[in-house]
Amino acid sequence: MFDLDPGLQCVLALLIPFVGSILIGPKLIAVLRAMKAGQPIREARKGVLAPEHQGKVGTPTMGGVMLIGLVLLTTLLVADLRSVYVQCCLIVTAITAFLGFLDDYAKITKKSTDGVSGWFKIGLQFLAALGCSVYLYIACPWVTHIIVPFYGMIDLGMFFIPFALLVIIGTSNAVNLTDGLDGLASGCMIIAGIAFMMIVGGVSTFSDTAPIQPFLCAIIAACTGFLWFNCNPARVFMGDTGSLALGGALGTVAVCTCSELLLVVVGGVFVAEAVSVMIQVFWFKYTRKRFGEGRRFFRMAPIHHHFEKGGLSETQVCVRFWIVASILAVVGVILTFGTLMTCF
Repeated sequence: MFDLDPGLQCVLALLIPFVGSILIGPKLIAVLRAMKAGQPIREARKGVLAPEHQGKVGTPTMGGVMLIGLVLLTTLLVADLRSVYVQCCLIVTAITAFLGFLDDYAKITKKSTDGVSGWFKIGLQFLAALGCSVYLYIACPWVTHIIVPFYGMIDLGMFFIPFALLVIIGTSNAVNLTDGLDGLASGCMIIAGIAFMMIVGGVSTFSDTAPIQPFLCAIIAACTGFLWFNCNPARVFMGDTGSLALGGALGTVAVCTCSELLLVVVGGVFVAEAVSVMIQVFWFKYTRKRFGEGRRFFRMAPIHHHFEKGGLSETQVCVRFWIVASILAVVGVILTFGTLMTCF
């Protein structure tokens, strides 16, 4: 539907995934329960919140099949597929969703939290991000620029490709790590999606990135519809099928709009989740080598579990993280327009 009015495209992209989620959700949950596609929960001896999360045992996962399926279908129906940016967003989202599906399926069949190997994950993410980065570099030379808050724009040149790889792969895994509490990842994605809708609107005044907006609308609506069933207590989890794909999609949008540094602000919650895991792993290995036993920097990582271990309820952690995400999103949008005004 390339010739639809852009406003109508966005309206349809908001309606189709949300209505689809509400209609399909109960049926999908019933099917997943019948398939015994329950989310494996880590054992307490591995340092996980077994008592707090014991009630989650058996809750069906792979809800991301519906979430991402609706995003992809809606984008194919209403967005301008002639846009290189839309093509890249679709390809990366589809590949990372497929990777997440394989991981979820492995966990379900093994009845274990261990899915596909880490090397396989990184390898497939690398191929998806590399293909996207090279395609953008060849077809849209403008994307090699990057918006630097308080400064303006700089051209990365050939360094754009490795930088884009880092952003897409890093964001995919960061959102995946955030998906540990009911509604946390989907809620933060809604906020980030709205912020990037505004950022794309600003960037599109001097570029051709506007066709990405229906894709973002589809993500916002699909996550909202999914949150209907994923809020605490969750009736279904998105699994890696949803989280890896949502992160890949968000990272690709940032790369397409030269907003990689702004993603650090808008997606600050995702960044904090990923950094907390890196700090935890580094500190554990360092103290084991230095003192003979590994020590933890946080009560538990990712950081949302640190606050749970500190006595906050799951709902309190989620809502407070949403509040922080909202504040960061506003700051990110303000930085975007403030910087762009100095450039043009």
